Amino acid sequence: MATATLPPATLAELLERIGDVAPDRIRLQPPPGTATPADVLALADGEPKRLCELVEGVLVEKAMGHQESRIAMILGQLILNYLQEHDLGIVTGADGPHHLDDQLVRFPDVAFIPYDNIPTDADPETPMPDWVPALAVEVFSRANTKSEMDRKRQDYFDAGVRLVWYVDPKRRTISVYTSPDEVTVLTEDDTLDGADVLPGFQLSIRDWLDRASRLHPPP
Repeated sequence: MATATLPPATLAELLERIGDVAPDRIRLQPPPGTATPADVLALADGEPKRLCELVEGVLVEKAMGHQESRIAMILGQLILNYLQEHDLGIVTGADGPHHLDDQLVRFPDVAFIPYDNIPTDADPETPMPDWVPALAVEVFSRANTKSEMDRKRQDYFDAGVRLVWYVDPKRRTISVYTSPDEVTVLTEDDTLDGADVLPGFQLSIRDWLDRASRLHPPP
């Protein structure tokens, strides 16, 4: 687990730490640098409900949109269908917090956690488990910045995640990361596969993104 860090002295230092996110996504209560995982849960359980990631003691509201949610939901469904035949672990969605370090909580849009990463005595009602996913998926939102997503990807691999998929709905591409810096960019003409994390899982990227974009029954 990481040791505590001092609260940022300036706004510039704060943005540098957490990845240059838009200031309107940064919560000031509790003061940046002092927030804890308990604050994440309090906001997620509050009225109105707010999903905030925790980055070095700073609460950052999760960026999400309607299309991004549809893309993530369809992928989650397809992975669950795969797991009906290959019972390897569990899947969480965008409102499932992952406690990756003392000062780090992330909400991947889709995550797969192998059974091997879950303690045998784990409580299924744990509200914010520290079970490390093998796969983390993020669907880009207009509010996301490059530095934010670079920081997030580094966080995932530092925590032990083995595979990260970044979905760009605008460009219709999937960036497949096997380390923070090793990436293969797939287009809608390609097939996405689960590598050794979800062996045998395959998905037409075009079919997936077309289904998420469809708002009416096909003719």
